[in-house]
Amino acid sequence: MDKIKLDAWVGIFVAVGVISLLGLAMKVGNLTSNDIRETYSVIAHFENIGGLKPRAPIKAAGVVVGRVKSIIFDTKAYHAIVRMDIDNRYVFPKDTFANIYTAGLLGEQYVGLEAGGDMDNLAEGDRITQTQDAVVLEKLISQFLYSKASEEEE
Repeated sequence: MDKIKLDAWVGIFVAVGVISLLGLAMKVGNLTSNDIRETYSVIAHFENIGGLKPRAPIKAAGVVVGRVKSIIFDTKAYHAIVRMDIDNRYVFPKDTFANIYTAGLLGEQYVGLEAGGDMDNLAEGDRITQTQDAVVLEKLISQFLYSKASEEEE
């Protein structure tokens, strides 16, 4: 009888562990935060998006205001086109800046929106023209090492 009780407790413990891991995986994969309702879609062009992925958050003042819908490569202009779905509750001026930031030193990347001062607001299908590319850590390190090497030669 004691062995059956012990087996039951172990089974319950394993089931709770599996459910917890599944919930954690969904949280890390941005699959649980679906509080975004009706959206409007805008695009932005970036020279370098770093590790930005679809479903990455779009934040303004630290608040998630939307999600990255898709990322495609423009073969004519050789840049990335990022399509973003922004919640209808949040309106931004047409001269809004879109920057790609990294959460923490090696964390996920997200799009940060900084509102401008234009009187007209972004609407469905508009393009954010003022963008700043992702900072690529490897590129910064190589530039630093190159500058140090050139200083030593002089």
